[in-house]
Amino acid sequence: MDDQPLSAHRERSTFSARFSNRLHRYKNLLRTRWWLLLLGVALGTGIELFLLWHTPPIFMSAGRMIVSAKLSLPNANVYTEELNNFFGTQAALMQSSSVLNRVQLRLQSLKPDLHAVPVLLQVTISPKTSIFNLRATGSEPAYIQAYLDGIMVEYVELKKEMLRHASDSTKSGLQESLLSLGLELQKGKQDLVNYQASNSVVFLQDQGFSAGNYLAYLTKQIADLKSELNLLRMLTLDENVERLQSLSQQTSPQRNLAQSPASPLNSTEAPKSGGARAAGPGEADPSDRNNSSLVGSESEYLKAKQQILLLKAQRDELSEFLRPKHPKIIALNEDIDHKDKLLDIFRTQTQDQLKNREHSLELQIQNLEGELKVWEVKTLEISKKMSDYREIKEKNQRLQAMYDTLLTSENSVDVQKDISPESVTILEPAFPALAVPPEAFKHLSIAGLLGLALGIGALLWLDRLDDRPTSFTELEEVFDETVLGQIPLAAAKSKKESVPVIQADDDRHALVESYRNLRSSLVFMAAPKAHPKTLVLTSAIPGDGKSMTSANLAITLARSGSKVLLVDADLRRGLLHKQFAISPKPGFAEVLAEQCVWSAATVQTSVPNLSVLPRGAIPRHPGELFMTPAKEKFIQEVQGLYDFILFDTPPVMAADDVSNLAPYVDGVIMVIRANYTSGRVARAALDLLYLRKINVLGLVFNGVRPSASEYYYYKYKEYYASYPAE
Repeated sequence: MDDQPLSAHRERSTFSARFSNRLHRYKNLLRTRWWLLLLGVALGTGIELFLLWHTPPIFMSAGRMIVSAKLSLPNANVYTEELNNFFGTQAALMQSSSVLNRVQLRLQSLKPDLHAVPVLLQVTISPKTSIFNLRATGSEPAYIQAYLDGIMVEYVELKKEMLRHASDSTKSGLQESLLSLGLELQKGKQDLVNYQASNSVVFLQDQGFSAGNYLAYLTKQIADLKSELNLLRMLTLDENVERLQSLSQQTSPQRNLAQSPASPLNSTEAPKSGGARAAGPGEADPSDRNNSSLVGSESEYLKAKQQILLLKAQRDELSEFLRPKHPKIIALNEDIDHKDKLLDIFRTQTQDQLKNREHSLELQIQNLEGELKVWEVKTLEISKKMSDYREIKEKNQRLQAMYDTLLTSENSVDVQKDISPESVTILEPAFPALAVPPEAFKHLSIAGLLGLALGIGALLWLDRLDDRPTSFTELEEVFDETVLGQIPLAAAKSKKESVPVIQADDDRHALVESYRNLRSSLVFMAAPKAHPKTLVLTSAIPGDGKSMTSANLAITLARSGSKVLLVDADLRRGLLHKQFAISPKPGFAEVLAEQCVWSAATVQTSVPNLSVLPRGAIPRHPGELFMTPAKEKFIQEVQGLYDFILFDTPPVMAADDVSNLAPYVDGVIMVIRANYTSGRVARAALDLLYLRKINVLGLVFNGVRPSASEYYYYKYKEYYASYPAE
């Protein structure tokens, strides 16, 4: 349940750490290569200064024009050019190649003595006005003034020519449109005449109106017949008889007055469908005739029921005084039986008549629906003919309106003859060109910013090429090995002196704590066997600080009570004897050459529990000594006498000594120096160790800047202060 929030928290923490380390890397990059930014700024401003120095002086001349968009026409209308983009269009026209070419030809013919130079023309518009401000800049003042005057003059001339051409083109276009519309209008009128000759519009209108009324009548008749048919099927025999009897009594006084609406049947075309049909004008509804035919049997049926009821009532009255076999009672029973038989006969007849009525209604509905479909088709044909007529007529009306509009325009528009002279006016001619001071500060600022951007780009490019880890996070991204500790950067007091090893009263608290942390990582290392006892400390390349790390780690282990032997196994450039101020000879080289025993060469230092076996005399072939059996013998003898044996060896990429010594020890610790060791080189060194099946215990990140975001000992240095005892 809590895995997802925990994972999200870890992702945020990782992102924050990477972001902080990236900022720290850039800060270190600026600290070490700040001169690149300064060089970029200096380069940009220097080039700009050179260009400004060798650029000829620039002169500027200006003029102003008023451009109006309104033209007067004879019919008092106003012709207005497109105003949405009018000002931008005019400015572009002033700077167009048409105007510029005309200006050059004008100057060549009128002022051939002027030296032509490139001219930069700028056109702006005063806010909320139609005043155009023209400015020309170049290196020849006389040519610039003449050039700007020529632009204003040639723009006015080009504007007039365009308006004259527009007038001619407009007239020509209107005449062509009038001719085309006239032919089309004449054809439309002829189409209307031909249509009216083949179709009587008045007859179609009357026929369409009559057909619509008749369709409504047929629809009502079908609805009434369907309603009656549904009632016949839903009601019982007695209910149907009573309903028909009631209808017969209600409609009999008005039957002779009922008439159907006017229908197309009275016109030139009558329906010819067989069977039942709708009633025509002056005819009674056929349903009324059928209803009247049922009245006789229904009446007899009702009378028989009433007589039976009366006889039964009479029998009931006599039964109160007479016995059941009395002659009157017997006679009444016989009459009742007779009437019951008659009632059955009437009931059967009535049922048959109702079934016949139902069948008749079905036939009438079917016939009327067929007739309705026929007249719907005829009505659609009439509607289509009327629609075609209206379409032809409306088209002719539109053509006539367009023709009248174009004819009016053709008679009124004459742009060439009635141009307003105030449409384009030169408000201020070009004044003599004046020298323009260069905007040195602006150009130098831009050049400096460009140079700064170039320097930043160079920094980022160098950072992409630089694979040296600068922080703990970057180290973990490059290497999968465990980081056993981080050692802060320790500086010497002077360039001639080396960094001293840890002392008993050392005030470099962060440095001391870092080695204590490294010691704890080794003592409490989770290993399948006992914690490592014989260790090789090496690096990928020289200068990573492996010797200093070996010495300080040995001192820290000895101060914890462990008996430690520090062996200077760098037979080429070993310097541990200088750190502890002892003689380099005899040493490890003589032990491997079997020239002396190791106990005679071992020196007890001032640090309790710490012994040092120095390098010895530098042999001619140091690598060959690591192949002798004395190496294994030495390791076996010292293992039982010391808690920790540390070997300070040459760098992996500099000599093969580590590969010959490391397989006989418990593990190897690789020292990597921040901002110094290449990640690719260190990775190659580790791969060489893994190729020899060597146990690499982990990495020591040496030379970490105390200001790094992930180095915490430096941030809590107040805990290392000395406080008086209470």
